Amino acid sequence: MGRMIGSSSISFDKPPFIIEGASIVGQKEGDGPLGKLFDVVEQDPMLGQETWEEAESLLQKEAIQKLLFKAGMSKEEIRYIFGGDLLGQLIATTFGILEFEVPFFGLYGACSTMGEALSLGAVMVEAGNADNVIAMASSHFASAERQFRFPLAYGNQRPYAATWTVTGCGAVIISTKKGFAKITGITTGKIVDFGVKDAQNMGACMAPAAADVIYQHFKDFNSTPADYDKIITGDLGLIGKSILFELLKEKGYDISAVHMDCGVEMFDASEQDTHAGGSGCGCSATVLAGYVFKQLKKGAFKKILFIPTGALMSPVSFNEGNSVPGIAHCVVIEKN
Repeated sequence: MGRMIGSSSISFDKPPFIIEGASIVGQKEGDGPLGKLFDVVEQDPMLGQETWEEAESLLQKEAIQKLLFKAGMSKEEIRYIFGGDLLGQLIATTFGILEFEVPFFGLYGACSTMGEALSLGAVMVEAGNADNVIAMASSHFASAERQFRFPLAYGNQRPYAATWTVTGCGAVIISTKKGFAKITGITTGKIVDFGVKDAQNMGACMAPAAADVIYQHFKDFNSTPADYDKIITGDLGLIGKSILFELLKEKGYDISAVHMDCGVEMFDASEQDTHAGGSGCGCSATVLAGYVFKQLKKGAFKKILFIPTGALMSPVSFNEGNSVPGIAHCVVIEKN
């Protein structure tokens, strides 16, 4: 059974396995540096649907179908789905997974949702309460813009601190069956609020939470940056990445030599107009299932610390003048 260590972590005595992952992205993501590593690149941002929200739901449906196909499994073999998205009441996930008829835990951690899904899924499997679960998260550029910012037809100027919400869905099967990797521990983050009110600067909102949970992880596991081949944050972007380095250096840790940010890697800053990088639930989820898993499978990575990051806001809280708190979760993944 997993055992509590430190103040915020669990170390798994019988680590649950990761047996497969699937990633589906949009055209802009497919045109980026990682484009060839995703399972499917959709050329139509609407995916043939009538609304952006329906398109995001179809991303989820196709990601699960691709995942089950790659794993050689049926939906009847999945005990639970842990997943979520950025939309109100998780409507993309609700309609995306509806026809699979699998028991569902709906999660909202903003862009940190994939870390939350992996953590809870691993706890459930390791405790013996499930044999196979799916952890997944999605986002869509246009559905997120409509909910959180401006209608696309408005054509507003994006500030340089802004990130581009990734159109994509990443899904993972966590299992008792032996896989190519295993989840050996988790550190659950706290809500951290530095009072940032600029919703267009998501990196600055999330970086303090990322620094806090990474620092706590090092303390709980008595580890250092050198213990990991890569420390992978979710979607801090170029601005949040630099803030994270500064905050951790103040605490005595320099992760710059092994750090990677999914939002920075998703797009080509010199060729694609995404300003500070990528963001959204689908950002870290697709990079994990697409790029990172391939590195683990071939042995380029043997041990990583995966930290999806999220900005906890809503249109209501923003319009009422509230700050944007952040949260992040650490998941230790090792090659099996």
